[in-house]
Amino acid sequence: MKKSYNNGVEATLGVISGKWKPQLLCHLGNRPQRTCNLRQKIPTISQKVLTQQLRELESDGVIVRHIYGDRAPFKVVYALTDLGRSLGQILVQMSLWGEQRASEVPDMEIRNGHSGFNQILKQTPEAL
Repeated sequence: MKKSYNNGVEATLGVISGKWKPQLLCHLGNRPQRTCNLRQKIPTISQKVLTQQLRELESDGVIVRHIYGDRAPFKVVYALTDLGRSLGQILVQMSLWGEQRASEVPDMEIRNGHSGFNQILKQTPEAL
């Protein structure tokens, strides 16, 4: 079924919105990650939700899943695609906006900066 959006912003948010997807993209922006590494970096996400979010990002073409090994247990590694890396500037700008907003609101804080998103901008397909 064809997805229909009112504008490009809505289409973009359809891919990156949610509580976990920006965090996942930030961590994957630093380097390709195994599922267990992502769980360690985001301990409050359940395995079910992590798997669901990764599948959605993969379905949208933002990340790719690599499976290594001849038999179980397989090593599964997730990495950004070129399309995922193309989100880097958007994610950095959104993060900077949020950081600025948080600095103006007394009861708001940002626990992590935008370094993972900056890493996306530094990556080239050949470097991965």
